[in-house]
Amino acid sequence: MADKKLVEAITSRDEDFTQWYTDVVKKAELMEYSSIKGFMIYKPNGYAIWENIQKKLDAEFKKTGVQNVYLPVLIPESLLQKEKDHVEGFAPEVAWVTQGGGNELQERLCVRPTSETLFCELFRNNCHTYRDLPMVYNQWCSVVRWEKTTRPFLRSSEFLWQEGHTIHATAEEAEARTIQMLNIYADFCEKELAIPVIKGQKTESEKFAGAEATYTIETMMHDGKSLQSGTSHNFGDGFAKAYGVQYTGKDNKLHPVYQTSWGASTRLIGAIIMVHGDDSGLALPPHIAPVQVMIIPIQQQKEGVLDAAERIKDELAEAGLSVQLDDSDKRPGWKFSEEEMRGIPLRVEIGPKDMEKGQCVLVRRDNREKTVVSLEDVAEKAKEVLETEQQDMFERAKAFRDSHIYDAHNYDEFKDIVANKPGMVRGMWCGDPACEAKIKEDTTATSRCIPFEQEHISDTCVCCGKPAKKLVIWGKAY
Repeated sequence: MADKKLVEAITSRDEDFTQWYTDVVKKAELMEYSSIKGFMIYKPNGYAIWENIQKKLDAEFKKTGVQNVYLPVLIPESLLQKEKDHVEGFAPEVAWVTQGGGNELQERLCVRPTSETLFCELFRNNCHTYRDLPMVYNQWCSVVRWEKTTRPFLRSSEFLWQEGHTIHATAEEAEARTIQMLNIYADFCEKELAIPVIKGQKTESEKFAGAEATYTIETMMHDGKSLQSGTSHNFGDGFAKAYGVQYTGKDNKLHPVYQTSWGASTRLIGAIIMVHGDDSGLALPPHIAPVQVMIIPIQQQKEGVLDAAERIKDELAEAGLSVQLDDSDKRPGWKFSEEEMRGIPLRVEIGPKDMEKGQCVLVRRDNREKTVVSLEDVAEKAKEVLETEQQDMFERAKAFRDSHIYDAHNYDEFKDIVANKPGMVRGMWCGDPACEAKIKEDTTATSRCIPFEQEHISDTCVCCGKPAKKLVIWGKAY
């Protein structure tokens, strides 16, 4: 009975990972399904995580000169059609508005799947000379892509994200901005979300529609699958020429601008769940947790217990921590299970016996490690424990990822690894798209990225045996 969960049990993570994920999402009250398939409702627990992601990322963007804007949710079809490759890339997922106020519209309006075309219009109308450059904008918004298969946070028909768009005078400036933003995403994932990343470039077949180059951060989930967690695109001058975005240079001649785009979405919440969660529910890294500390009084009906808990709460709040006190009439065991389900990083227990000794107990969410601390030192010790927990969660996730990356030197070895060992595969590639397509058809694994950190693990392509050009990370992905 001591090990029996006091809140509704969730499916074991190792028994059925898909059902486990759904159970955690619902029972941690992160979201619920709406009446329209593929559209979800963000509940307070889930939206609060996104607010923290938004707050921290936005601050990092602004350090590099980014300004926030907001553009319309609807795009005229004629505007969308100006960039052929871009349109073809999104056409199957576009939602269209054909009627407004009871009247048929003269032109169909697309519900934005992304906003490159609108930003091009904005840039065209506001960029005139070299003095106007660079323009470095971002918007926080939602987009709609009519997905056939959906899963909360990972792939929904409407999702929240940020999309940055910039224009520059030179190709070199655009490339530098593209890499700069990718590095911001990578640092954010590792330092704030405690999720290790692999940085690299997408292959031609996997890059963003209309881009010259797409760079990505790839992360590994607990089931071994990859998750594309942030991308940064160099558009060159293709969009500029299609939309007439140009400027008068110092030479008094007209030049097209060079453009970038970069984005991260609520997929990051899915990544947090799948990297750090366990059979007790969500486990949030302290840096991103909306509530970092939950105080649970023991025998709270006893004189002075609630007063002591309140004092601890005030002290922790003054120290800059996000803290709550659960003074409901539920039994402590229920409260423990509930705060574990919600993923709150640290629990503080205080009862009559603790008060007699002038102490309280700190309990970490990730490993349940208990630390007895004096009431005088509770704020300092709580901050220390949270920082240790943050770093331990990253190191644990990194160790898991590294132990699930395998090297393949020929096709039989590659196929055996993909079939029998969840994780990523490192394999050399000749650069021929036909090999990439064959691997996908035979194994359902795709090229995740050409990592920036290249190694030469074989002389030949893992698929065809011809001379190899690049090391590629392959894997099954969400």
